[in-house]
Amino acid sequence: MNLLIIGAPGAGKGTVSDRIINDYELVHVSTGDMLREAVKNGTPVGLQAQGYMNRGELVPDEVIHDIIVERLSRDDVDAGFLFDGYPRTKNQAVDLDEILKQLDKKVDCVIDLDIDDEDLIKRITGRRLCPDCGEIYNIYYKPSKTEGICDKCGGTLIQRKDDNPDSLKVRLEEYHKNTQPVIEYYEKMDIVRHVDASMSKDEVYDSVKNILEGLY
Repeated sequence: MNLLIIGAPGAGKGTVSDRIINDYELVHVSTGDMLREAVKNGTPVGLQAQGYMNRGELVPDEVIHDIIVERLSRDDVDAGFLFDGYPRTKNQAVDLDEILKQLDKKVDCVIDLDIDDEDLIKRITGRRLCPDCGEIYNIYYKPSKTEGICDKCGGTLIQRKDDNPDSLKVRLEEYHKNTQPVIEYYEKMDIVRHVDASMSKDEVYDSVKNILEGLY
């Protein structure tokens, strides 16, 4: 079973991905992890990527292509893989399909974690993090008992710099512009399944599991 998970920033991709990987024993394929591994191992494509990263530039699609080919050629993905947050553009989706065809593989299902921007804004701008123990709160949905203080360890809660309305608006606009064509591309193959990501974490995952059970 080969899966893609798509969703806006804060939609819950990481949480759902972790549970899928645990329950279905899929290989988590992350472009960020692959880049870091290639750089660490000093592979030719890793050294190429490092040049862009050192200059503060985005790693171009052709380099990402080579890293994905390298990763998907390993035997451990034969039992199934999960791409989280990739492809981000239609061009990347088309390229991924070409790679998979060459490896005699295909995407079986695309999970779209769908949530209104207004709900996302509350979810993200309301997020507060304890830097001491890592506990996460939300002033709207899961506030700490004492404002600004962690319930678990008494640490002072902080807000991430990019968890602000202006930064989030830019991220959401970029997401919608690039990702809607990706969803439309896969919908033509009838493999997209939409999940209401505004529900609780358990309800969202129950919906995802129902979809995945139907693939077997």
